[in-house]
Amino acid sequence: MKVVIALSGASGVQLGLKAYQKLPPSIQKYLILTDHAKIVLDKEYHILKDEAIWEGPASGSFGVDAMIVAPCSMNTLAKIALGIADNLATRAASVIIKERKTLLLAPRELPFSPIALEHMSKLSQLNVIIAPPVLGYYSEPKSIEQMEDFIIGKWFDLLGIEHNLYKRWR
Repeated sequence: MKVVIALSGASGVQLGLKAYQKLPPSIQKYLILTDHAKIVLDKEYHILKDEAIWEGPASGSFGVDAMIVAPCSMNTLAKIALGIADNLATRAASVIIKERKTLLLAPRELPFSPIALEHMSKLSQLNVIIAPPVLGYYSEPKSIEQMEDFIIGKWFDLLGIEHNLYKRWR
């Protein structure tokens, strides 16, 4: 399975990065950073430059199975909803939608504006998964790390990726 995770410029970039780190070794993974997600990362990550729209995830023949955009800024959400593919993250998302693969967006905003909700509704009708980082208190998190593991675990559940990141409902 190939999974792309794109980090856009919203608060919570560390959550998307953690999801990338927690993907099982059996997953072929790719990381996209938008210009506004200015983070210094170790060389061990397979980082694709956002302006490099010629990279594999920009093509349907590359064969990506799923993509997570976490966090998903309202700017990135709007671009994806409107089909604007002006960087690698939005182009890869456009390809995922075109190829009818799994796209999961984790919009990070509070509250959501009517415009953002309209974009989310439109994308949801295209089978895009809208999964903001919302806690499930039944997992009884004792730390921020456990809260993050719960959210990432829920995302992995939606992508069919096995894990043991959180305490499941009994």
